Amino acid sequence: MQVTRRQFFRICAAGVGGSSVAMLGFSPTAALAEVRAFKLARTTETRNTCPYCSVGCGILIYSLGDKSKNAFGEVMHIEGDPDHPVNRGTLCPKGAGLLDFVHSPNRLKYPEYRAPGAKEWKRISWDEAFTRIAKLMKDDRDKNFIARNDKGETVNRWVSTGMLAASASSNETGYLTQKIARSLGMLAFDNQARV
Repeated sequence: MQVTRRQFFRICAAGVGGSSVAMLGFSPTAALAEVRAFKLARTTETRNTCPYCSVGCGILIYSLGDKSKNAFGEVMHIEGDPDHPVNRGTLCPKGAGLLDFVHSPNRLKYPEYRAPGAKEWKRISWDEAFTRIAKLMKDDRDKNFIARNDKGETVNRWVSTGMLAASASSNETGYLTQKIARSLGMLAFDNQARV
């Protein structure tokens, strides 16, 4: 075997470097033999519902954080809930990609408003958004509310606005949503589960 002077120095340097690292207690065999900790061992498990379609599959969200006040944990893993009666642990491709949705830089986290004719969206507070929605609903209801029909019968209808409820809500939430929509006089009311 022919070894050049340069190759000889490389071999010697690697041998000295490897032996001195081993003498300091850094043995590669010990590092390779170490048992890896389960990545979800220190996480917090939260049960939720997939937001995509009307099926309402159950998901488990695992977050890692120090649980201090006003500190949010970082979502690090999402999987199907095996105890959920709808999906029994399975997820469709959209549900399986929820982690990418959560960490997407394009995900909208705050309400935004674009004025008529404007090209840019402006971030507004939640109070401003709810106040604006309530004001627009009240203005529309005041303008289009039908108290009596042509025969003079009381009908109390608001036909210019409708509502689409979420199918992933609980029965109690669905009941309250139905009561609120009907008490306002809305006729156009449907649930996403039927769509």
